[in-house]
Amino acid sequence: MRVFYATQFVLNLPPGHRFPMQKYALLRDALAAEPAYRLCQAEPASDGELALVHTPAYIEAISHGTLPPALQREIGFPWSPAMAERARRSVGATVQAARAALFEGEGVAANVAGGTHHAYAHKGGGFCVFNDAAVAARLMQAEWARRSARHRARPLQVAIVDLDVHQGNGTAAIFRDDASVFTLSLHGARNFPFRKEPSDCDVELPDGCGDAEYLQALEWALGELERRFAPDLLIYLAGADPHEGDRLGRLKLTDDGMEARDRRVFEWAWQHRVPLAMAMAGGYGRDIATTVRVQRTTFAVALQYWRRWCAVAESVSEPVGDAGGPMAAPPAVR
Repeated sequence: MRVFYATQFVLNLPPGHRFPMQKYALLRDALAAEPAYRLCQAEPASDGELALVHTPAYIEAISHGTLPPALQREIGFPWSPAMAERARRSVGATVQAARAALFEGEGVAANVAGGTHHAYAHKGGGFCVFNDAAVAARLMQAEWARRSARHRARPLQVAIVDLDVHQGNGTAAIFRDDASVFTLSLHGARNFPFRKEPSDCDVELPDGCGDAEYLQALEWALGELERRFAPDLLIYLAGADPHEGDRLGRLKLTDDGMEARDRRVFEWAWQHRVPLAMAMAGGYGRDIATTVRVQRTTFAVALQYWRRWCAVAESVSEPVGDAGGPMAAPPAVR
């Protein structure tokens, strides 16, 4: 399974900073030790790709470090060339994962980082510089449209399933009036951001929410997605921060609950034969090893479903042009 990373770009954060920068290298190293994962260095997103979502003025300011101090503080990182490059490559990793899943016949692919859902078109926030899921959705729609007249007549339908504990306010705002992208978010009702944006489907959860309540809410939300939308691509933000060991999450999902959550999302995508690109989103465990363990389990679940897609690909002898990629799959369940 292809996994894209940009962990060579490390931010020099001040002592005591609550962003767990080291978790990305720990996760990448853990995955690299397992031959089932193919680790690929991410390419940076270009100005043109970022401009599918972000304003030129904002891209320029991030590139050259000219963002006003108040807006830089809102992001939560000090500016540096490494910060700007890491942000571009974090977007690039999700773009490459989406392309691999959708157009290159893999069905499932992942970004070790990403899930930067607090970034708006004109500003960042909450440790998010550029919105990787939004850029990937827009770019995949553009690449889809270039494939044939039939694809141009019907825009690629993208579902963004955001299971980070914090609402994806930037993503919701970017796609507020866009019927071709369905935004779904399960998040803490009383958690950051305190001013939330309306997604297509928002489910607010109380502090202390445990496995049973969470999984019931997820089942309802996926039912709403199925009832209201038929995606061609699913982008999954698999935040580790709903876990009971998270410093910032305020929910109480166990290891088993987190695995059941991931398995339900991948099963939904598999049952509907929707390619899935995954980004890791947040995770702020009191013990960083807990966050890495939870996220490794997410990758283990992803690997199982990637193998299902591979088994289908091996059984198919003729490509299917309508699907936009080289692989045919059994009929989708709509």
